[in-house]
Amino acid sequence: MNKDRVFAVLVFSFLLGVSPLTADPMVERGIDIFTTPADGKTFYDFARNPIPAGFFCEESKPFRGRIAFKGLPLVTEVPGQLGSADTVVERLDDAVFNAKGRATSRIQFRALSLVSIAPIKTACGAFHTYVSLGPKQRVTTMSIHRTQEGGGSFIAPLAVDVRLTFIPVKPTQNKEARKLELTGRVTFPATSIPWSFTDGAKSLDFVVVDTNGDQIPDRLLPGPSNFFPGQVARSQNKVYCCWETYCHAAEGHEHCFAQLPWGCQGECP
Repeated sequence: MNKDRVFAVLVFSFLLGVSPLTADPMVERGIDIFTTPADGKTFYDFARNPIPAGFFCEESKPFRGRIAFKGLPLVTEVPGQLGSADTVVERLDDAVFNAKGRATSRIQFRALSLVSIAPIKTACGAFHTYVSLGPKQRVTTMSIHRTQEGGGSFIAPLAVDVRLTFIPVKPTQNKEARKLELTGRVTFPATSIPWSFTDGAKSLDFVVVDTNGDQIPDRLLPGPSNFFPGQVARSQNKVYCCWETYCHAAEGHEHCFAQLPWGCQGECP
């Protein structure tokens, strides 16, 4: 056997031994969109930091209760472009995998739209509570681990600065009534969540979305990429059309989201 042939055999053997994780080298930057179920698992608890007396009106007592939220579909320039999604997180960087199948990307909240499942009751009447993003959002780092050709798991602390707006159930006739708003800052610890590559078909190149809760689309964002959070990677098994739900919890706060698997082929078994 000559040297060239020996070299060719060695190269072929090396290629056979290369991990399938090298097949697709990165997760492209883009947005991830989520839907918040109306199951009571997403909440903001005021037990430790109550809304002060007199906030709603002079007669109102400190509010120490828990407000449960559900998603309110985001307003987009093209109506219905994000479906029922109420939360958008942007991955700011292409995440390139190293030889160990690990990659990172910075992430940032871009849009949030929640409403209380039920009005809160006070001495001043009942109020709906709406949640949107504050003017500035912190950036955190997502760590992505690829454990198989189709995907793996990721962890990422979520930092979100929110605005809570309280609207009377019975509209007031007082045009000079002050706007009832509070701000809050929550950091959800990182938790392990599965992910998978999408099928490569890009459903949306960009979207203009309302990011401050005024119902007016104001920010141009990229569309989703080749990354599907919350979806367990499956290569050959049939993917059923069942909602997958995951939660992030911090002290006194929790946010749960649901995802419908892409490429699903049948009803829940």
